[in-house]
Amino acid sequence: QLQLVESGGGLVQPGGSLRLSCAASGFTLGAYAIGWFRQAPGKEREGVSCITTSGGSTNFADSVKGRFTISRDNAKNTVYLQMHSLKPEDTAVYYCAAKFLFCSNSHDAFGSWGQGTQVTVSS
Repeated sequence: QLQLVESGGGLVQPGGSLRLSCAASGFTLGAYAIGWFRQAPGKEREGVSCITTSGGSTNFADSVKGRFTISRDNAKNTVYLQMHSLKPEDTAVYYCAAKFLFCSNSHDAFGSWGQGTQVTVSS
């Protein structure tokens, strides 16, 4: 059974950094693109970033470009989202999700989801 578990969320001050992890079990992560999504209260889920199977291609939402990076360690079956210069508007529950082979702009294309980790940016 495919399972994804996010970790690393928490409370951070504006301008701070966090690194989220997405650990996979029950399948080999290397065959899957991994996307990070977030959902703030009262807002729709939005795509944040995605990384292809080998890590050779990544994409980012305009709102996080230059501040967030995504990477993966297939040997550890883990994908990371490094977040810098955090802003209050980054506050949300962050989810990772898996899609076979390639990234997609649509969250509906991702079949396996983690339970989410809360990120709160506040002074």
